[in-house]
Amino acid sequence: MGAQARHARLAELIRPVLAEAGLDLEAIEVTPAGKRRLLRVVVDSDEGVDLDSVGEVSQRISATLDTSDAMGKSPYVLEVTSPGVDRPLTEPRHWRRSRGHLVHAQLTEGGEARGRVVDADDSGVTLETDGQVHTYKYSDLGRGKVQVEFRRDGDSGAAD
Repeated sequence: MGAQARHARLAELIRPVLAEAGLDLEAIEVTPAGKRRLLRVVVDSDEGVDLDSVGEVSQRISATLDTSDAMGKSPYVLEVTSPGVDRPLTEPRHWRRSRGHLVHAQLTEGGEARGRVVDADDSGVTLETDGQVHTYKYSDLGRGKVQVEFRRDGDSGAAD
């Protein structure tokens, strides 16, 4: 089975398990790890992903894969994780999940868009920059990226 066919088969098996848990499949990666292979499944949801749901879904995915031939006969290690802050914003759901965050994206016609995500829907995203609001269609934006902020204006630095 080729790599693309294997990824498609894995996605076909894993998506229903994730849907039942209210999670979206963001990526599947299979990489060599010594004598084994590492199967990394990246998941996300509008509410975020917590450790309990990762643990539960890991067990369900493992049980599903154990009853199939999708990973072949050789041993593998399963890792279920959420996307990191460096994940590019390429889908409407990525932008929606970035509400409140500072983002940056190249504009397809040249220039760039920077601002805090105020709103996002299936057609575009609204950013606030220096008190001004701008709405962009996704077709006008390249890949977006969340900007790492260690302390936002107005944060007291105290833990909640």
